[in-house]
Amino acid sequence: MNIRLQLFELEDQRWFPHVIRQGMLDFLRFMITKLHAYEAAVPLLQELLTRTNQHHITDLCSGAGGGIETIQQDLSHRMGQTIGVTLTDLYPNLASYQFLKAQTHGTIDFISEPIDATAVPETIAGVRTIFSSFHHFPPTIARQILQDAASNRAPIGIFEGSKKSWLEMLLLWLVFPFIILLVTPFIRPFKLSRLFFTYIIPLIPIGIIWDGTVSLLRIYTPGQLQQMLQTIDAPNYSWRTGRAGDKPGKHIIYLLGYPS
Repeated sequence: MNIRLQLFELEDQRWFPHVIRQGMLDFLRFMITKLHAYEAAVPLLQELLTRTNQHHITDLCSGAGGGIETIQQDLSHRMGQTIGVTLTDLYPNLASYQFLKAQTHGTIDFISEPIDATAVPETIAGVRTIFSSFHHFPPTIARQILQDAASNRAPIGIFEGSKKSWLEMLLLWLVFPFIILLVTPFIRPFKLSRLFFTYIIPLIPIGIIWDGTVSLLRIYTPGQLQQMLQTIDAPNYSWRTGRAGDKPGKHIIYLLGYPS
């Protein structure tokens, strides 16, 4: 699937109800964590941390923090030291962030104020990461995110949990509705609103299927990312993009950037 359509996702809309958005993001966090969907990103992140002599990650556009706990644990184990993570977002999901902070005894922390990925404050250090979110941005804003990292000499790793295939689209339409209904009672922290808007008025499942479909159509391929990089002013800064992962459900598209 080489096409890219800049359609709209419901969770991006300011008018979209917060409770439905958070329910959708909580499901995404649960599934990414349980499936270890970003397993193939861990060696790439280790390389990025080692190459730039860093031991802390600042996660941008964190959403509900999907999969970050497993990634942090795997990275710390591989590198033989604790890798800290700070979650940030333009619309911080504070309930999920507080839950993750408690779960990890503060190893995963967060910034409660809104953080714009196109203009990250200079006081925020560490390797920047974006998981499952870069596709939300049209090319003009996506380039601003990359330019901000390069201009500030900040390493960045961008990861999309997808192979971008028509088979993934088919599974989303035919299988995911049943998965949503099956796993929702097990998502933590527990929320009655999540049950209501899944089983009584199914706005969360509808939102997940719609946004999942649009996400697949919006994800940048490695070739499209490479074309975008040609417009970034980044002297003495290196880029690499490609695909990784060879297990079902664990394919990723990635982009790494770091000072040379």
